[in-house]
Amino acid sequence: QVHLVESGGRLVQAGDSLRLSCAASGGAFSNSAMGWFRQAPGKEREFVAGINWSGGSTLYADSMKGRFTISRDNAKNTVYLQMNSLTPEDTAVYYCAASVGTYPYTSPQLYQYWGQGTQVTVSS
Repeated sequence: QVHLVESGGRLVQAGDSLRLSCAASGGAFSNSAMGWFRQAPGKEREFVAGINWSGGSTLYADSMKGRFTISRDNAKNTVYLQMNSLTPEDTAVYYCAASVGTYPYTSPQLYQYWGQGTQVTVSS
């Protein structure tokens, strides 16, 4: 059983940067693909970024390419999401997820463990 705790979400202004962290415990973190998803009010949960077990392969949603960067530190059992040039459209609850697989999947159905989420609010 993997336990995930996100942190770093807060209120920022448009154009700001923010780094989210996700600390994992209780499982084989270094063997797991990790992903970030987000859900805005009234919208479905959407894929943001994913990273494979080693950090050597990453995947991004088209709207996040060039602005967001996912990374991981297996020694610290932590995955990060660096977000730059934030806009009000990035306002959402951001969730960290872990998969028993090793590839960065885009489908939330392929992630078995989820954190509680961290709120990111971008003001205009």
